[in-house]
Amino acid sequence: MVQGRGSAMAVAVAAMLCMMLLRFDMAHAATYSVGGPGGWTFNVSGWPKGKSFKAGDILVFNYSPAAHNVVAVNRAGYSSCSTPRGAKVYTSGKDRIKLVKGQNFFTCSFTGHCQSGMKIAVNAV
Repeated sequence: MVQGRGSAMAVAVAAMLCMMLLRFDMAHAATYSVGGPGGWTFNVSGWPKGKSFKAGDILVFNYSPAAHNVVAVNRAGYSSCSTPRGAKVYTSGKDRIKLVKGQNFFTCSFTGHCQSGMKIAVNAV
């Protein structure tokens, strides 16, 4: 009976440590407003310069949904300002997107917007 209590206590302590580690990791994810105070608009392609991003960080895209959108694209879509088949399109005007490890590419698919610098490439480590 005593051995059973010890095992239950060890499991409880291990579970508590796992929860603390998960909270610690989540607490250190940063949130960035893309484009700063001006939001997601033209000529934001240089906005990521000088910033350090980590996987799990959140990018917030603020914009008018009647005027813009956000499309998560691959490198080819970013370079050519095209929307690949199956690309995720965000349209809320207050989109929150979690970065994955590696390159993350985002554009606006409204005609001419990507070509006018409404695209960003973010590398998350």
